[in-house]
Amino acid sequence: MEKILVVEDDKITRRLIKEILGRVGYEVVEAEDGVQGLEVFKSEKPDLVLTDYQMPVMNGLRLLSEIRNINPITPVIMLTGFGDIALTIKAIQIGAFDFLEKPINTPQLKEIVTSALNSVQSSKKHEDVLKEGISIDKKIQENILIGKSPQIKEIFKNIGRVSLNKVNVLIEGESGTGKELIARLIHYSGITRDKPLVVVNCSALTETLLESELFGHEKGSFTGSLKTKKGKFELAEDGTIFLDEISEINLNTQVKLLRVIQELEFERVGGETTIPMQARIIAATNKKLEKLIEEGKFREDLYYRLKVFTVQLPPLRERRDDIKDLIVHFLTKLNKRFNKNVSKIGDGVIEMLQNHHWPGNVRELENTIMQAIVMSKNDVLEVENIKINPRVVEGSERETLDNAPLRSLAEIEKDYIKRVLNEVKWNKIEASRILEITRPTLNAKIEKYKLEQD
Repeated sequence: MEKILVVEDDKITRRLIKEILGRVGYEVVEAEDGVQGLEVFKSEKPDLVLTDYQMPVMNGLRLLSEIRNINPITPVIMLTGFGDIALTIKAIQIGAFDFLEKPINTPQLKEIVTSALNSVQSSKKHEDVLKEGISIDKKIQENILIGKSPQIKEIFKNIGRVSLNKVNVLIEGESGTGKELIARLIHYSGITRDKPLVVVNCSALTETLLESELFGHEKGSFTGSLKTKKGKFELAEDGTIFLDEISEINLNTQVKLLRVIQELEFERVGGETTIPMQARIIAATNKKLEKLIEEGKFREDLYYRLKVFTVQLPPLRERRDDIKDLIVHFLTKLNKRFNKNVSKIGDGVIEMLQNHHWPGNVRELENTIMQAIVMSKNDVLEVENIKINPRVVEGSERETLDNAPLRSLAEIEKDYIKRVLNEVKWNKIEASRILEITRPTLNAKIEKYKLEQD
């Protein structure tokens, strides 16, 4: 029998909650203020705490903080007055599982308590996946490539070889596969680890700006050049310059870049002094440069100058076995950022994520885990907190938005709400979180569309 602690200074409300929960079959212990509630929590070790906010000596937020320090797994439900928006936000930030408005709504109370206790059972059932890692260089740890698939192991070997010298490297792969991460790993793993790393996004700059960005310019060389500026090649010194989206530079700039690679020197825009080029070039592209060469959009001689060593990054859908390791990596990384403690993986999560096509690759997976961590109310990464945009995979016959029959927004909304409700087994709390609407709004839409549980 689960034990629930009710901390409430209003005797009538406290007894009402005790009676409701007692009829359901829970063991209920009571406290009339925060100080007493903390002592009862320490002695009784309840499975769940319901606490009011407005109490003498120690209010609900402070009690919540104390309980989280003692046992962060125990869910705490905060009782609030109607419209206490600021309090609700603060309580969730500190770690409250949920909040319940007064006056008490019996079905809602039962629903929230059931959901909270289920989360406890889920936490107890799953093992902690976060382990202490091997002590390695911080820069390498920040940019480490995660995975154990054959493709990733081969990339590890190649990085070990190429990082020991300063040959130019071309990294090819779809958007979101981690091309910049590979560039940083090459830089920080070898002889350039203590040298500058300069990153240039070639797609974000016009032809004139890109040339000035790469090679620098002299004062007065063009309108707006009020002072001399060093370019990225100069700033990179004898380290690494990373040219991201190299396919986006135009043919004129390609010619100048080719000359820099061949002659190992350059001049600032509007300048006459020759500056030696000492940096290693790592270029990256999400396009097929061979095809651009055939179309006359990329110089073949530049291609081979950049392609001294090539790293081909596979898309995530081709290394699905690495997804669990990536999940663990992102949990470790994102828990620190968001001050969370999600250290366990719930049932069905890995299978769900492995079955997705991941058109956005590792970046899309990280964003998905980030969103799920923010929405988590306990230490388990649960399926219901994961939002994945359904995409059509190759060879699929599922309808897309392009070829689906035209329907009204109301019809689409009705079908989507019904789908979400069915996915969470009509748990309205979870459904409202996924839909990002309030429970009253969800109830109104259920009534509007006459939705019923199957």
